[in-house]
Amino acid sequence: MSSSKAKLEYIWLDGYKPTQSLRGKTKIVKDFSGKLEDCPMWSFDGSSTMQAEGGSSDCLLKPVALYKDPARKDGWLVMTEVMNPDGTPHPSNGRATIEDDDEDFWFGFEQEYTIWDISINRPIGFPAEGYPGPQGPYYCSVGATNAIGRDLVEEHLEECLEAGLNVEGINAEVMMGQWEFQCFSKGAKTAGDEIWIARYLLERCGERYGYKINWHCKPMKGDWNGSGMHANFSNSILRTAGDKAVYEKICEAFAPTVPDHIAVYGADNDQRLTGFHETQRIDEFSYGISDRGASIRIPIATVESGWKGWLEDRRPASNADPYKVAAVIIKTVKEACKNL
Repeated sequence: MSSSKAKLEYIWLDGYKPTQSLRGKTKIVKDFSGKLEDCPMWSFDGSSTMQAEGGSSDCLLKPVALYKDPARKDGWLVMTEVMNPDGTPHPSNGRATIEDDDEDFWFGFEQEYTIWDISINRPIGFPAEGYPGPQGPYYCSVGATNAIGRDLVEEHLEECLEAGLNVEGINAEVMMGQWEFQCFSKGAKTAGDEIWIARYLLERCGERYGYKINWHCKPMKGDWNGSGMHANFSNSILRTAGDKAVYEKICEAFAPTVPDHIAVYGADNDQRLTGFHETQRIDEFSYGISDRGASIRIPIATVESGWKGWLEDRRPASNADPYKVAAVIIKTVKEACKNL
């Protein structure tokens, strides 16, 4: 009797700066159990990904999360962390910087992106020259003239759900050819894992359609919305506070840490955080109830629940690393909670 063989796609983040890219390669494993603990450590050539020198090029891939691959028979998606040969985290490994071992922090990321027509180097739906009609009709739209790219978006949604990702919704965004999906997870590391796997699946869907997925936070200059990755977050204190003063104290703790946050909130974010198009300026900080022009929005649902809920940091860009975003938010919130 022949043994069954599984296809394990090992996925990792390379060392490119300022924005890391996804990488992946396939390992064939006999009689795979379908359990994370049975995914072996693997290695790759770090000299080809800006993560090692040619004379000592091996980097390790440590499996950290496992999902069913919806596009491959007997396939699995293995999210990994990049480690040095001695087993310590590689400098490019943002996941290892998250301090949330008890999974007290919950994150809901709103990932915006633009489907890109590589034949004209513009968003799909845009003419080769000139521009479509101004923003307004495209947000949460329906119809062939406004909702451009739905086939790819729906295919991606189905694949995410089949993989077991906790995608909570999708919608067309403000600019033509721009879309969004939302993922929620209890635990910051899991939240980052799911965004990266969802990004991987979206990139792969784009391959089949011949489209690029553009993660840049301001892909079209001018009077067009940029792309963000709004970070909705809570911990047990925010979920149970019942006190406006607690929320204000935590929000105020973000003001002196603006440089630390902006440093990991995505490349070229100054092009997006201008104070226009539903953003606060990159060099200013504000918070407010239902204020989409603030750095941090206090959702009306949190207020109506008696100040029990979550906050939304609207500054992270679409190209930010969710691991690094979560890590810095956790650090700031933990510091604020010490004095409560």
